[in-house]
Amino acid sequence: MTTTYPFNGLGVGLHNLSRISDAQTRSISAENFDDSVGGGGRATEGTGAFKARHLGQGWKVSPCIEIPAGETFDLANIEGSGAIQHFWIVTSSPLKLRSMILRIYWDDQEHPSVEAPLGDFFANGLRGFAPVNSIPIAVNPACGFNSFWEMPFRKRARVTLENREPDDVIVYYQIDYTLTAVPEDCAYFHARFRRSNPVEHLQDHVILDEVEGRGQFVGCYVAWGVHEDGWWGEGEVKFFIDDDKDFPTICGTGTEDYFGGSYNWDPGAVYPNQENRYIEHSGAYCGLPQVERPDGVYKAVQRFGMYRWHIVDPVRFTTRFKATIQSLGWHSDMRPEHVRYRHRRDDIASTAFWYQTLPTAPFAPIQGPDELEIVGK
Repeated sequence: MTTTYPFNGLGVGLHNLSRISDAQTRSISAENFDDSVGGGGRATEGTGAFKARHLGQGWKVSPCIEIPAGETFDLANIEGSGAIQHFWIVTSSPLKLRSMILRIYWDDQEHPSVEAPLGDFFANGLRGFAPVNSIPIAVNPACGFNSFWEMPFRKRARVTLENREPDDVIVYYQIDYTLTAVPEDCAYFHARFRRSNPVEHLQDHVILDEVEGRGQFVGCYVAWGVHEDGWWGEGEVKFFIDDDKDFPTICGTGTEDYFGGSYNWDPGAVYPNQENRYIEHSGAYCGLPQVERPDGVYKAVQRFGMYRWHIVDPVRFTTRFKATIQSLGWHSDMRPEHVRYRHRRDDIASTAFWYQTLPTAPFAPIQGPDELEIVGK
């Protein structure tokens, strides 16, 4: 007698890890491009063939790929119903991650539901390595990027990586997923990058807009470059839900407040005998993993990378959704009788993450290499 296990294998956590399921586990990498059963490690040609020439087949013959300059490579083409559960990737050009564009397509849509520079998708949008120890994103030494966002699909999933570098780039990757039935109420994962450099005068930076359908906003990563002295994080994060127009349903109290901090992430602003300094940190749902400081020579701008994941508090919408953040600081004259806010024109780059129903409208084209680049050494 054949036993059927009704658990579909999605939404896995410690609470249901012991449950048996009929879901099938699969994986795509340079050692098994088409996820075939028993197809891993069979390569006889590949980037490691010369190094394995004395060992032969099965000995790391094809551990990675090389994406030529200006070309796009299909990391995965998956047929069927299921969900991506883990995605690991490393490149040979970790300081040029704004030149690598990640895109993911679901089912029959010809345009991507995910489009973002590789580093920004993994909460590493600045120059250099920043460790991230959160629930959906982990970044480990020296530049190991991991995504644990669950990404359901019903017909197919296609993952691509565009190399905008003038040189070829080596990429190691592995996409782990399950083939299983997807419930009707599962929405599709989306991510979109936007940059305002600088923010327009007396305007907000738009984290996400033009979302129509039903779903939930599940977080964002922001890379912020300051263009003038002083504290920059008084701006409020606002969520416009469904029929909101001029005013939002949800309005935060300040930038570092929304990202889970307080008092500028600066102990010196609160505690006696503490020096003024920003404290990098990374937690399950929020963090400031990277602070890029001026070096007194060529790095003249402070930059900050921060994230907030709405894992246990998703922001749900039924028809439309918009999220914005203000570029706001203090006026330089801080005498009590003169204290007032000052709108700033900083450099704000955001990547929004959300789930929603299909179909969706195409995103506006992502900016070109010159507009995406963080200028400097």
